[in-house]
Amino acid sequence: MTDLGKKVIYQIYPKSFYDSNNDGIGDLRGIIEKLPYIAKLNVDMIWFNPFFVSPQNDNGYDIADYYHIDPQFGTMADFEELVSKLKAMNIGIMLDMVLNHCSTDNAWFQKALAGDKKYQDYFYLRPAKANGELPTNWTSKFGGPAWSKFGDTGLYYLHLYDPTQADLDWHNPAVRQEAAKVVNFWRAKGVHGFRFDVINVTGKSEQLVDSTDPVEEKTLYTDTPVVHQYLKELNHNSFGQDQNSVTVGEMSSANVKTSVEYSTPSENELSMIFTFHHLKVDYKNGNKWDTIPFDFTKLKQTLCEWQEAMDQGGGWNALFWNNHDQPWALNRFGDPGKYREKSATALATALHLLRGTPYIYMGEELGMIDPDYDSINDYVDIEALNAYHNLQKKGLSSKQAFAHIQKKARDNSRVPMHWNNSKNAGFSTAKPWLRPTDQRRINVKDELKHGVIFNYYQQLIKLRKSEELISAGHFKQLLSDHRQVFAYERWLADTTEKLIVLVNFYGEQAVVTLPQELIKQPGKVFLSNYEHHEETLELPAQVTLRPYEALVYKTK
Repeated sequence: MTDLGKKVIYQIYPKSFYDSNNDGIGDLRGIIEKLPYIAKLNVDMIWFNPFFVSPQNDNGYDIADYYHIDPQFGTMADFEELVSKLKAMNIGIMLDMVLNHCSTDNAWFQKALAGDKKYQDYFYLRPAKANGELPTNWTSKFGGPAWSKFGDTGLYYLHLYDPTQADLDWHNPAVRQEAAKVVNFWRAKGVHGFRFDVINVTGKSEQLVDSTDPVEEKTLYTDTPVVHQYLKELNHNSFGQDQNSVTVGEMSSANVKTSVEYSTPSENELSMIFTFHHLKVDYKNGNKWDTIPFDFTKLKQTLCEWQEAMDQGGGWNALFWNNHDQPWALNRFGDPGKYREKSATALATALHLLRGTPYIYMGEELGMIDPDYDSINDYVDIEALNAYHNLQKKGLSSKQAFAHIQKKARDNSRVPMHWNNSKNAGFSTAKPWLRPTDQRRINVKDELKHGVIFNYYQQLIKLRKSEELISAGHFKQLLSDHRQVFAYERWLADTTEKLIVLVNFYGEQAVVTLPQELIKQPGKVFLSNYEHHEETLELPAQVTLRPYEALVYKTK
């Protein structure tokens, strides 16, 4: 567990990192060219979003061939060179395994369509109800029914996501064997990290039934007990054979109890899990597209509940604010205008000193923000486009619907990396697949020259590797009722030393009264995103935090 606590993982969305051949799409050779930049951060592993053969209906999460690199990203030789160069830098590789579903272009689905019974058993194929209705009333996560006609057979196939993403039936042992085979293929290529996409929706029942409402519907196929069996088997048959494997499961709607089981070492399932409860605090009634200001109290409660329960249960959290499926955290929880640098470093402090393994999404270390788009035509993501039309069907004007998309679209974080301040942000000389904005004030060249956010991330990563209180310490919430400040304590059982973390989440100053037991304890300012001149001190009774100030004390 201590080793996991010292790791920091960097996420690259290959399509948007760097375009080496100027076709407007990022590629593996582009990543190789930019390895010196990645090396500056001193991360331990890179998680790559899928670059396997795919029709790209869901940006690579619709895999047609798990064993080959999509030509738009490069070749297997490029990948092998990338592995070799990263290994020389002591940086591991984490690949994205999309094993709940596959593309309808995949040979398995095409053979099933052609009548091969073996492959038909790979999918959830069901007849219509006696009255002609679809097999169940389930809704796709991308909108519309979760069932589509299976050729001219009279059957329907299940797709919880896009109609071109057919759900695989994990009740079939052959499907589970295929999953292990895919993982083992990439293990043989030198890969020891795996991120399992929506892995806890593999636990659907063999007998599928109608739902009574959208909330209950999720429970019919999400986080069910059989998922633990599937993960134990996959662990045993593949990555569990590597002592140095690092795995993370994307666990939508998981609860704390099941998440402890997924990630506690004795269960032999996964190293850690992604959960998203903390990123739903700006959803109205649980709906992503109904936007409201974020609920700070709920954000604190959620983060602390998971920290404490996973600590007590021996589970392990993957820590993150950003990824390819989320709008930028700076727009949601910070101030991207007046206090962009301060709120970026405040958010980083709040997250990186927690118990778990931090993930940095490419561009986060620059303080990237949502693009300034003015038309729905600027977006390409199928989820956003479907939501735009669905919002209008519910009575919103096109202007109102677009305002919701601007706040929550997945494309917000998928814009090309800003390498410099040129028209295409130094990403490509060709028109990028997605238009960058704001590169004049936010880009790698300027950030490395005179910015503060990248340096601050370097500092946080260095501290995690050197400070046992961060990598292995326990967690305790402080000041739970404070309306502006997120505060917590990290401690170890065998020492009196503690870290006291105070982060102001707002653009107004905040006064903090420390708990009585901490007042006058000897200590020092350990870290801050503002200047502090005290060398040694006693912890004060009151602290005034400036806008978006992060202040960390270390007691002796």
